[in-house]
Amino acid sequence: MTALTHQQRETLASIAGDRLQQDVPLARLTAARVGGSADALVAVEAVEQLAHITTRLWEAGLPFVLMGGGSNVLVSDAGVREVVVLNQAREMRLEADTLSVWAASGAGFGQMARKVSARGYHGLEWAAGIPGSVGGAVYGNAGAHGGDVAGNLLVAEILHPSQGKVSWTAEQMGFAYRSSILKRGRIKAVILAARFGYQLDAAVNPQELVATYTARRKRTQPPGASMGSMFKNPPGDYAGRLIEQAGLKGTRIGGAEISPQHANFFICHAGARAADILALIRLAQRQVVDQFGIELSLEIELLGEWEAAHG
Repeated sequence: MTALTHQQRETLASIAGDRLQQDVPLARLTAARVGGSADALVAVEAVEQLAHITTRLWEAGLPFVLMGGGSNVLVSDAGVREVVVLNQAREMRLEADTLSVWAASGAGFGQMARKVSARGYHGLEWAAGIPGSVGGAVYGNAGAHGGDVAGNLLVAEILHPSQGKVSWTAEQMGFAYRSSILKRGRIKAVILAARFGYQLDAAVNPQELVATYTARRKRTQPPGASMGSMFKNPPGDYAGRLIEQAGLKGTRIGGAEISPQHANFFICHAGARAADILALIRLAQRQVVDQFGIELSLEIELLGEWEAAHG
């Protein structure tokens, strides 16, 4: 992807106005704390702004990528040439009469789940420790502790480039393990908001479940800057187990390390570069396929100029 032309920058300025920021370091906006800068970034703070900006960008033919909580992405050291739309639309409301919670796509997914559980409602406890945004969780069908977005989503509010605003059910989202029809790239659209269902169950204490899941997460997942689970678990197995059996636990390249605690977590130490993480990713994939004949697929997404950064 080449840099925006002067004319494209002028068009972008007319669309975004004072929301436009240029040459913005992205590392601070990601969980990994690595990566280069965005040539152009536009922050939005409400669903209506997100819909307006992305519609105008489509109309102008300007390429863009969405960023929310930054927990499941790795930004190239060379940065991002497309317009980065930073989704900070965090509206959220519980609707007890319908036993549902509505949240803008930029809202914190774990925060939403904790808020529901704190009110005594059951069904979203599994999500309380998941980082990132609601939009990212829906996009990637996030899951933990036996639950996932597909099991709780009532409807996703979608902005489609030709159809405008539409509502999709979980079935229309085409959910699969850590995937959706959007993540698979079959349809180009933007997640604006989502509604999730929960239940009232006097036999369940939601806050106790949240505490149990939180304690388990702290025991099993390493601290430090990371992107969460690096690879999807292959059918019938675990990515972390395969990487560990390949002898790669604790392997370090530059400032990046395959966690000695959990091999499906890659930790970014001081001085880590995105190139270091990518080198570890390729090493793990190569060793696992060579030793076990299993190809590991990334759960995270790579953003930016990877060919320019890494040849």
